[in-house]
Amino acid sequence: MAEATRLRMPVAMRANPCPLSPEDPIMSEHHTRIAWQHSAGSFADKSFSRDHRWHFKGGQSLLASSAPGFQGNADAVDPEDAFTASLAACHMLTFLAIAAVKGYEVASYQDEAIGTLDKNAEGRMAMTRVLLRPRVVFNGRQPSAEELQGLHERAHKACFIGQSIKSEVVIEAQ
Repeated sequence: MAEATRLRMPVAMRANPCPLSPEDPIMSEHHTRIAWQHSAGSFADKSFSRDHRWHFKGGQSLLASSAPGFQGNADAVDPEDAFTASLAACHMLTFLAIAAVKGYEVASYQDEAIGTLDKNAEGRMAMTRVLLRPRVVFNGRQPSAEELQGLHERAHKACFIGQSIKSEVVIEAQ
């Protein structure tokens, strides 16, 4: 197994400098617990419930299911929506950190991201594209259109989730 490479982020970009030493092979680990219990329907006719719980640190829990098109619960979060939200949130948090370093004050940030589930180049179903549509409002000093584009480009290049996926990511600042 290849040795893990420690990810280094400039201290100026970290709200709280990482407490790990340079000798640590992993910057951080993130744990979740997924729990499903057979409660309804049949495996024979594939009518079993896809509802399950995602458990996170701090006691947070979320009802999840497969997407409605895959016999899931439309009132629950599905993995594809979570994937899209995870990428959008990572981009936003990275953008906010970079904007702060550059001396901008962000008043609000909204994104109505769209993830596309489609066949990939190998013919397998995958999240092939995520369209981020961030709408950012600044207080005080306003970036030019070119500066705003540059902030988003830097955020994408530094976003941990964005750098971990094969999907095409398109950013259309609103």
